Amino acid sequence: MQIGWSKRFSVCVVLALVLAPSASAEKNYGPGVTDTEIKIGQTIPYSGPVSAYGTIGRAQAAYFEMINAKGGVNGRKIRLTSLDDAFSPPKTVEHTRRLVEADNVLLIFSSLGTPTNSAIYKYLNGVELPMLLPGIKMHTSPTDYAPFNQLQLQRFDGKQWTLFGSVM
Repeated sequence: MQIGWSKRFSVCVVLALVLAPSASAEKNYGPGVTDTEIKIGQTIPYSGPVSAYGTIGRAQAAYFEMINAKGGVNGRKIRLTSLDDAFSPPKTVEHTRRLVEADNVLLIFSSLGTPTNSAIYKYLNGVELPMLLPGIKMHTSPTDYAPFNQLQLQRFDGKQWTLFGSVM
């Protein structure tokens, strides 16, 4: 006895519905992103020789608080974890590792300073974590290694980062 194609199709549909994950289960967007939150990390000198630049970090935190007060981004609150690196590259490395490995941030945002960013770029490239708006000035020549491939603008569509625009 042969089973018709419509019965096979019905069995496949039922199996797909039974075996499919629940629609109410939280989706996995990757590190630092849930249905309700986007975690981003930052190191900035709130103390030390250039502590005046800590104002930038405070202003950015206030901006994200304003965005969150207005409902966040697509309903998600942005949680900025901003740590004081005192403009010390070893502290920057320590704090960046904590942000990536313990806090599971989506990206490093607006980390300030050439010496501090130079200390973390290889690590971030190795773990494939983007830097958004790094505050740096690096002198390179065409034969130098260009470490900051994140200087091309990127968009996050809720699932992945995509490059757009020209390389800066």
